Amino acid sequence: MFSNTTRRLIEWGDCDPAGIVFNPKFFVYFDHCTALLYGAAGFGKSKMLEEFGAAGAPVVKTGAEFHVPCTFGEEVTITSTVTRVGTSSFDVTHRLEKDGVLRVEGKETRVWTQRAPDGSGLVSAPLPEALAKVFRG
Repeated sequence: MFSNTTRRLIEWGDCDPAGIVFNPKFFVYFDHCTALLYGAAGFGKSKMLEEFGAAGAPVVKTGAEFHVPCTFGEEVTITSTVTRVGTSSFDVTHRLEKDGVLRVEGKETRVWTQRAPDGSGLVSAPLPEALAKVFRG
């Protein structure tokens, strides 16, 4: 399956008073890494929205396991991998590591959406085949 790795510096604004990353910040990291995953697949988010008529791919399920704290000033790597591609949804696993040690593992399920024809909100839609093909590897 398709993956992308990025580096991230843990900044003071990410941390609680003890200098440890405030847990909800990891979900901000993971969301950003999913956007980077789209770009690495050749479909930057704005192109993806325009070219495929998408409204986005919101998270419908998420979770994380916290193994080792991350602290201010550390540089970590986050590898985001598409682990499942369905008809209108896909799963991504994010592995945040430092020096080869798994610190945090996050998982999310996202659903491909478009605007409802009647303007009432969002509806799920099939993943564009071009994107699904790259995600499958």
